[in-house]
Amino acid sequence: MIQVYGIKNCDSVKKALKFFKEHDLEYTLFDFKTEDLPCEKISSWLEHTEMKVLFNARSTTYRNLKLKEMNLDEVGQKEWLCKENLLIKRPVVEYNDKVIVGFNEENYQRSFL
Repeated sequence: MIQVYGIKNCDSVKKALKFFKEHDLEYTLFDFKTEDLPCEKISSWLEHTEMKVLFNARSTTYRNLKLKEMNLDEVGQKEWLCKENLLIKRPVVEYNDKVIVGFNEENYQRSFL
């Protein structure tokens, strides 16, 4: 089963869900706006990907919280990801012990088809 993490109104999440529907792939969506993500999940993702991939320094949330001025190291970035799930680059997809961050059609075709 494919587990998708993100928010329903995010364009990248919409593209990912559309891809899964078009290819008859079953998935479940964990919505950051309605559910709290445990920090342990972020730790497990960081075993499969890098902080610079997971931490969205281009998000509105990042700008609104003025995190650029804090010049966060990876420990600080992880603390913020745990406090504010909307700083996570979306979608995050778990599938067969892999973690895929963001939407890239070619990557999805290689990974899921």
